[in-house]
Formats: sequence, C-alpha cells, structure tokens
Amino acid sequence: MKALILCAGKGTRLRPLTFTNAKPLIPIANKPTIVYSLEMIKEAGITEVGIVVNPDNKKDFEATLGTGEQLGLNITYIVQEEPKGLAHAVAISEDFLKDDEFLMYLGDNLVTVDLKKFVEEFNNENMDSFILLTPVEDPSRFGIAVLKDNKVIKVVEKPKDPPSDLAIIGVYIFKPVVFEAIKNIKPSWRGELEITDAIQWLLDNEKNVGAHIIYGWWKDTGKPEDLIEANRKILEQLKDSRNEGIVYENSSIHGNVVIGKGARILNSVLRGPIIIGDNVLISDSYIGPYTSIGTGVTIENAEIENSIILDNATIAHLETRLDSSIIGANATVVHSDRKPKTIRLVVGDYSKIEIPR
Repeated sequence: MKALILCAGKGTRLRPLTFTNAKPLIPIANKPTIVYSLEMIKEAGITEVGIVVNPDNKKDFEATLGTGEQLGLNITYIVQEEPKGLAHAVAISEDFLKDDEFLMYLGDNLVTVDLKKFVEEFNNENMDSFILLTPVEDPSRFGIAVLKDNKVIKVVEKPKDPPSDLAIIGVYIFKPVVFEAIKNIKPSWRGELEITDAIQWLLDNEKNVGAHIIYGWWKDTGKPEDLIEANRKILEQLKDSRNEGIVYENSSIHGNVVIGKGARILNSVLRGPIIIGDNVLISDSYIGPYTSIGTGVTIENAEIENSIILDNATIAHLETRLDSSIIGANATVVHSDRKPKTIRLVVGDYSKIEIPR
C-alpha cells in the first residue's frame, strides 16, 4: 500500500502566514504539521508516499522534507497545476499509485487514530474504499456519509439538509477502481472533481465502501484558532522535561518544559507544557502553558501563553500579556515609548490584531 497526501491548497484562511509558508508546513509544537501525519503513516507500515503540491510550494516541501529519508520514507512530489478538487489530485497521481491500494490523507489534518488498525480493518473487510468518519455538530460544513449495517450507502458534499451527522474527515483508503470512478464523474457546482462524487459512483456501481467511526480528537488546521488548539493538544502530550540550553539561577521552571540547544533563560518563569527551540533568548519574561517557541526567537520583558511563536521572531517590552496568538517568522512585536503615543503597524493581508483599550 502507498500513501497520498494532498497539500496543494492555497491556505487562504491562514493568510498572511501562508504567503510565505505552505499550510501543512506551519509548525505545531515546533514540528511541521505534515510531519505528524507522515510519522503516523510510517507507523502504519507505509513507506512509499506521494505528496500533491502546487507549483508555488513544491520547493518549500522539498526543502523541508527532502526525499523523506530522515523519516524512513520515500517521498515523491506530484504537482497539481490548478486546484480542481480532491478527486482531480488523485487522478493526476495515477502514474505514482499505479495498481496499488493507497491511503489518502489531507495534509492539514491532525487525527488521533491508529492508522495501522485502520489499514488492517480495510484489509480484513475486503472493501473497495474505506473512509474515516466522526460525528460533528455542524455537518453542513463537511462531506457526510450515511451508514447501514456498518457500510456506507450514501455520501453527499456539504449538504444544506444533512442526512446524518457523520462527517468524512479526510482519511480514506482506495483500491485502484477509484480511477474508473473519477473518470465517470463531472465537476461539481464549485468546478471541482469531488472525492465524495467518486465514492458515490462506487456505491452506485455496487462497490463496497466501509467506514470507521472515531470519537476522539481531530482537527482541520485551516484557521489560526485551529492551529492554536492543535498546538495545545500536542503540548498536552509532553511527558517530561529536557534542557539542552542554559537556565540561570534567577529563573524557575514548572511543569514539563523542553529547552533546545543554545537557548538562554534569564530572570524568567517558564510554566509548562512549553517547547523552546534552539538559540532562543528569554529574559525578564513569563512564558505560560501551551506555548511553542521556534528557533532563534528573542523574548524580553514580556508575558506569553497559549501561543505559537515562529522562528526568529522578536517580542519585547509588552505591557499586556500575549495570549492565544500566532507570531510569524521574523516578525517583531515591541512596545515603543515614542511620543506622541501612537500605534505603528506593518500588517499583512488577512491579518487580525486585537488592541486592548
């Protein structure tokens, strides 16, 4: 079995972060989002992985993941020139997938499920397709499946009047017959080839489509608040502390905190779970729980919690605690004593800034 990860989206809901980084490469707990998926795929026994990318972000993926050798994988990059839907992404990957069964995974998903058991269940049931489902409160936002006797009997994409609350959450297994299905469907009203239409074609042609329902945590990291929640979830799993930097005597550490090489902590309080990258300087500051700090970051005289600080950012002399925030790479957030007292901003498209009164 091979794996296919779809990463060609533009990530518009995460702008301006995605102007300089593909959405699946944005780090959560100092690790690119997609790496969590790749590690789960490797644990499931799959080593041949195709990653569908767009022409603009292919080099970013290659620079971050390379050939996959460091992860014990063999990665092939497949370029989707235009965003024509998930089924289109599968269709252009046929040369890579050939006649193999494959696990398909949306690159911005974080799922706490044992993919090995998911694959084993697919093999044991001899299905043509197998999909991962979970109950949701707002099913009209998702592709929805209807089950009978543990088999899928109908799927529909983002229905106005949902026939069930079981959402398709972006993990699928297909046999090669799906290519025939895709060749027999037409673009939806969105102008895209929908994977739900391909699954429905399989059902209409008496193919077996099974489903596995999960009730645990999962997240589509498509919005800033999703990234922050995912970061919190990952950091909750920190079981111990590790210090490869220097913590001076006038600082204190509480809870599980990971400190990278070359990091220096001066006159500060760290309250875990926290992860701190290499070559970070933190002085005269409070870093609260559920915060991840990338490499080369400088934090001086500031209070931060429940936030994601990307590489080489600078945060200094803040009068208000920074909470539930994402600070991009190389960004600067500082308090200024210049007169007259004004706010000076350089803000990218689609940014959000909240200023206390």
